[in-house]
Amino acid sequence: MDRSDITLERMRTFVRVAERGSLSAAARELGIGQSTVTRQLRELEAALGVPLLSRTTRRTTVTDEGRHYYANCVQILRLVERAGDEARATRGAPAGTIRVSCTAAFGVLHACHLVFAFQDRYPDIQVDLSLTDERIDLVREGVDIALRLGPLSDSSLKLRALGQSQRLLVAAPDYLAMKGTPRTPHELSAHEGIRMANVAGSDILALQGPDGEQYAVPFTGRFRVDHGLAARVALLAGRGIAPAHRWLVDDLIADGRLVAILPDHELPAVPLSMLIVPERAGIARVRLLIDFLVDRIGSVPGIKPAA
Repeated sequence: MDRSDITLERMRTFVRVAERGSLSAAARELGIGQSTVTRQLRELEAALGVPLLSRTTRRTTVTDEGRHYYANCVQILRLVERAGDEARATRGAPAGTIRVSCTAAFGVLHACHLVFAFQDRYPDIQVDLSLTDERIDLVREGVDIALRLGPLSDSSLKLRALGQSQRLLVAAPDYLAMKGTPRTPHELSAHEGIRMANVAGSDILALQGPDGEQYAVPFTGRFRVDHGLAARVALLAGRGIAPAHRWLVDDLIADGRLVAILPDHELPAVPLSMLIVPERAGIARVRLLIDFLVDRIGSVPGIKPAA
């Protein structure tokens, strides 16, 4: 084995290919050509004397030897990254890249602005923000932290509760002028509902009245969607009534383009959480962003910060 050929650059390339499962995806992320990725992998395998990847025309998979080597590479690269952070900290200027995943609509409307404020404070830190409502594998995708709405069960990651997202029923004035305004929970079942296709149980509305009484109202409609921003557009177009996160519609209520329905009845709040890859939590710039988000999350409309 020629140790001089086992470079950090080649290790990083192997790690990204192993995590992405694709040479082309790794090349795009690393900002190099696919031929360079292929060459670096070939040189690394030659130096080690073992195959790390199994390649076919359709997919790239990690060999048994590759899986063991991948785990060691991740640890080595994290130590190198942490050493760099500590060195930079001596001059008081945190730097480097943080990879963040966030629920799509929340990311567009609010997380972007939180990131902007964070980068204004720490101008040498780069943030890669990926927006998706899918529950991705954070380690495989190379993500440091993720902001997620709803219950979570991934015990392999550190979970930090950020708060509760308050919801309310809303509709456009034009829709209510045409269909009438519901005065009781039971009247909702006669209305056109805008439902989220990726939310379990969206065909039933659970409401709590001002005196604590509980309601479970059938909720149907011709339009279902799997993205919060599309639900926002449908509401503005007068397509019906929807249960919406306050952060999604607060500005539209303020300027009169949407109206709150049954404002004295409450919908269950939804937890907003931060998932943190444990091995990344100790990196200085990641810790800074975690603390910043915890401190600033209360500025988002309708988010009640965790105690």
